[in-house]
Amino acid sequence: MIRSVQDGCPTRPVVLVGPMAVGKSAIGQQLAQQLGLPFVDTDVVVVAAHGSIADIFAGRGEHAFREIEARAVAKSIESAKVEPAIISLGGGAVLDSGTQQLLADCIVVYLECDAETVADRIARNTGRPLLQGDAMARWEALFATRRPVYERLADIVMDVRTGSVAEIGLHLEERLRQHAALKEEVEK
Repeated sequence: MIRSVQDGCPTRPVVLVGPMAVGKSAIGQQLAQQLGLPFVDTDVVVVAAHGSIADIFAGRGEHAFREIEARAVAKSIESAKVEPAIISLGGGAVLDSGTQQLLADCIVVYLECDAETVADRIARNTGRPLLQGDAMARWEALFATRRPVYERLADIVMDVRTGSVAEIGLHLEERLRQHAALKEEVEK
């Protein structure tokens, strides 16, 4: 029997998904620290290898970015199958069918929020290529399209509208333990 949590740590990759600016990186880092696991932000992986996301969009287009992103996600997930890790995906990474297939072998956590939750963060960060123009209207349109995908892929849905990053991290750790216990019970 494959256990999804052993000695308090997940044995499968834990992947955080959700819309832009929901806090995937901050919450992922917090959770990784709590569990003593590595943290991988696939946007950071892409930037380290290819330059800024805005420059990739401007120079090569969204399609090229999505291909680069899909390869970074696949490599991160494959590595985390060997050594468990907490992985944060970019908001649109879940749209790739290959990524969706890889997520079947992971514990997928959808960080759920609303426009009000992210409005201040979006207002402060103008470097997001998909949010040019009316950033909040663009965010809401993207979220409306992607939300059903996040919900379908999720093993755990975490409402992140309230609480500090540390509080959400602790609550998520507990939810991971509950998820593992439930899965273990089903497999008996």
